[in-house]
Amino acid sequence: MKKFNAKSPLGIFLFAILPLVIILAYSGIRLDLTKEKRYTLSDSTIKVLESVKKPLTVEVYLEGDFPASFKQLQSETKFMLEEFRKINPKIDFKFIDPIKTKMSQDTLMAMGMQPSILPDVKDGKISQITLFPYAVIKHGNDGVSIPLVVQQAGIDADQQLTRSIEGLEYNLVSNIKNIAADKRKKVGILVNHDELNPDEFQGFVQLAMENYDAGPIIPKNQTELSLEDIPLLKQMSALVIAKPRKAFTDNEKVILDQYIMNGGKTLWMIDAVNAEMDTLTRSKKVMPFPVDINMTDFFFNYGIRINPALVKDVKKFALLRLVTGEVSGNPQYTSLPWPYYPLGIAEDNNPITKNINPVKFEFPTSIDTLGGRKNIKTKVLFESSERTLLKQVPNYVDLKEIASVDSLGQMEKPSTPKIFAVALEGKFNSAYASRIERKSYPGFKTSSPENKMIVIADGDVGRNKVIKGKPLPLGVDLLTNEQFGNEQFLRNALDYLLDDSNLMELRNRNIEERLLDRQRITEEKSNWQWLNLLLPLAIIGLIGGLFFWLRKKKFG
Repeated sequence: MKKFNAKSPLGIFLFAILPLVIILAYSGIRLDLTKEKRYTLSDSTIKVLESVKKPLTVEVYLEGDFPASFKQLQSETKFMLEEFRKINPKIDFKFIDPIKTKMSQDTLMAMGMQPSILPDVKDGKISQITLFPYAVIKHGNDGVSIPLVVQQAGIDADQQLTRSIEGLEYNLVSNIKNIAADKRKKVGILVNHDELNPDEFQGFVQLAMENYDAGPIIPKNQTELSLEDIPLLKQMSALVIAKPRKAFTDNEKVILDQYIMNGGKTLWMIDAVNAEMDTLTRSKKVMPFPVDINMTDFFFNYGIRINPALVKDVKKFALLRLVTGEVSGNPQYTSLPWPYYPLGIAEDNNPITKNINPVKFEFPTSIDTLGGRKNIKTKVLFESSERTLLKQVPNYVDLKEIASVDSLGQMEKPSTPKIFAVALEGKFNSAYASRIERKSYPGFKTSSPENKMIVIADGDVGRNKVIKGKPLPLGVDLLTNEQFGNEQFLRNALDYLLDDSNLMELRNRNIEERLLDRQRITEEKSNWQWLNLLLPLAIIGLIGGLFFWLRKKKFG
């Protein structure tokens, strides 16, 4: 009898590979052999999961009969939650079929879920499937609903699925971190410089309160920030300044400077030019003029300058809906290009701007990055296209410009792309380190620890529309029926500023799309079905015939 060779391919399989597969299967250990390490949790995620001290449950409403693409999302979500549970057994999950459990749509919508209605084609018949692709995280008496599908316009279903899977880890773990935190960080909204009124800023306040404690900062003396306000400012992890139109005093600038030197994060939304669309719509023409809030030297210290000139983008712009006629007494509306409403479209993998809808700016100006600031990194978040025009002010803006958006008007000139928003990070130096004002602040600091700041050259980027006294969600334009990415952008901006776990980097995860050729699938579907049906039968018949022949030859 021939001796069995352990070094043969069969021997290696039996004595090395097969036992390893069995051990891995029963131990629960998984090997991530993917190029992008899509099944490996980051160190930041593991730290957050290990910090959960009380039982936490994730209810996933992805169960039932739905398209194959959502089956993949279901599989990816289940795998990730299994990994979460391995890291911390206090984290559990379950998948729920809202149809089978007879949950009403009203109940689901009351929990913050919006339905997704998808076409389903089977045997040439088209039907509709209603899904609620959400996860509900429950921790003690708290709960939060989070969408599992990326809401981004201009991409197809396959891209939407891929980007949803890319953001799955960040989406889940960031919400787990927020809901399981013993203490929420505080965000202060400065109220003293003719900023946006409460109705116009309600959308931002609501998004901020989802994960943070947000509230107004009103100077105690009712006129300007003073030393009396320092204890309240020290409680704030971040400070938001939205469209100030009254100049800051020198004393206020010192207080803000020291707030930053003590580690406070800041989000600035600044209008350097006064131009309002409401006035233009009524009068058809408006004269924008520069707005001086006395902060030029303040921002210069951080290597940026906000220019008082309007930016017109004649390539990437939003539409303006205007009355252009009347039929039987009914006004007729038309959506027309408006270059003073440029769109911010992410063109890199910055975690703040990745995978969001275009951001709508309204009469923005531009930011110059001056450079040369030691220990400060400047990252451009949004900028205009290569077809940009600058309008110097004071100068007229006329609705008639819609008729020729790319022509040069009075005091206009072609320009290179202009920056709308920047993120600064690093160790900041005080603008008052060598000035006498430092003596007015007790415990003055000349430099900050590692810090962050975001500056946006548009005060209206965080303003929501108000219709008949009712605030609309941030980024919604009812007239053109569009959903812009302003809410997503500002939510990510806050998360970036207050991210002490380095979770934002998870938003940069890329998964290479390895998609099947749908046209080829359609053309060759029946051939492969017959092959899968007949090939196993042919192999079994061949093996049976060979076995019968060997027996006949041996035992004759």
